[in-house]
Amino acid sequence: MKGRILFIDTAHPWLDQALTEQGFECVWETGADRQHILDKLLDFDGVIVRSKIKFDREALDCATRLKFIGRVGAGMENIDEAYATEKGITCLNAPEGNRDALGEHALGMLLAMLNHLLRVDHQVRNGLWIREGNRGTEINGKTVAIIGYGNMGSAFAEKLSGFGANVIAYDKYKTGFDGPNVKEVQMDEVFAESDILSLHVPLTEETRNLVDHNYLARFRKPIYIINTARGQCLDTAALMDAIDSERVAGAALDVLEYEKLSFENLKSNELPDTFERLIHSTKVILSPHIAGWTHESGFKLADVLLRKIKTLYPDS
Repeated sequence: MKGRILFIDTAHPWLDQALTEQGFECVWETGADRQHILDKLLDFDGVIVRSKIKFDREALDCATRLKFIGRVGAGMENIDEAYATEKGITCLNAPEGNRDALGEHALGMLLAMLNHLLRVDHQVRNGLWIREGNRGTEINGKTVAIIGYGNMGSAFAEKLSGFGANVIAYDKYKTGFDGPNVKEVQMDEVFAESDILSLHVPLTEETRNLVDHNYLARFRKPIYIINTARGQCLDTAALMDAIDSERVAGAALDVLEYEKLSFENLKSNELPDTFERLIHSTKVILSPHIAGWTHESGFKLADVLLRKIKTLYPDS
């Protein structure tokens, strides 16, 4: 046996099957609470997670034989990567597995927002046939600014390539990505030229509330906003104020700052008045953190993670 792997979150069953075929013993504890998982960690060489618990110092100190943490997804904000590395634990994620799903979802939300599709569907079903009041806006000729040009940002740029948009991107930690689908720019150009802003950054202390009142005030013209990254990268109160003042023409949000740690639901007992403003706005489209969550991406995420785990065991 190569080692024992603990699944504490749901994953495509093929990952279990493939790892077992590689000589690992896989154990599932998806219904266990945090303390039960911490008590179990010392018996495992690897762990498969999504967002159920934080792998903070307390958790990592319990994992005395852990070789890797495999995140079935992209975001790593629930793992103290620096401390894990210090302890010799490799942190793996799989953004390559759901980049296409997220890119398509972001594009779908943008099309729905620009063409008022949710509103007109409701109107027609209720006997209203309003054409002039529901004129759409074309992507063609618009400047779409992507913030963060990793797997997700580049996937969105690829999906936009046939729409005739001017796609620009800024990434604080990446350069040299100019190409047929995108022009690399600095933030001054983003603020000056954007018609549509799409967020594709990880959640860190640096990006928490990145898009706030001051950020939104710097755009030279009204913009549409798409957020498929993390809810806490966008200050919801600032967004709603900008919508009310018409500095933001509309927003498409797959993620909200009010989500629970696991992203499985909202913090229903802690929702502020701003949430009521958000859900009652006709200029906002919402989805429940499913941009990277397709039938196909479940397998793709597992496949990417398997290949990365195998690199830690060269003889497998």
